[in-house]
Amino acid sequence: MSLAAISTLLVVSFLAASSPAAIADDAQTVYEALAGFNFPIGILPKGVTGYELDSSTGQFHAYLNGSCSFALEGSYQLKYKSSISGYISQNKLTKLSGISVKVLFLWLNIVEVVRNQDELDFSVGIASASFPIDNFYVCPQCGCGLDCNHVRVSNLRTNPFVSST
Repeated sequence: MSLAAISTLLVVSFLAASSPAAIADDAQTVYEALAGFNFPIGILPKGVTGYELDSSTGQFHAYLNGSCSFALEGSYQLKYKSSISGYISQNKLTKLSGISVKVLFLWLNIVEVVRNQDELDFSVGIASASFPIDNFYVCPQCGCGLDCNHVRVSNLRTNPFVSST
């Protein structure tokens, strides 16, 4: 192998190791990346402008064009910051930041989401709630959630906060 070939190989290897896919694959949307880890696309709102995923650690960042909030079925209010981060692995999102839910009168950070067969378990640290996965097949929209233009996309089926940690 020539010196030029070795140099080229080293440069390509360095770029591959240091580039985030390390920055996500340009051909893949954040919603397709979620599906690759067995999550439905509706856990993120429409309009994600970009994302980064370090495939070696699972660390990710997703970006919205500003903060985003909406209500689901009038009972749950959600807020997404303009930057959402955490770690993703098969069926599990951990160390989440940038997503909060209003429970009674308090805003609590959602810190973990686990897919357990046909349900998603959302944890706010002190408590968790389970929801059927079919609630998340459609992405909500900032401002109006799933009831945009007064056309309800789906009914949110819930199991109330059922366990504490």
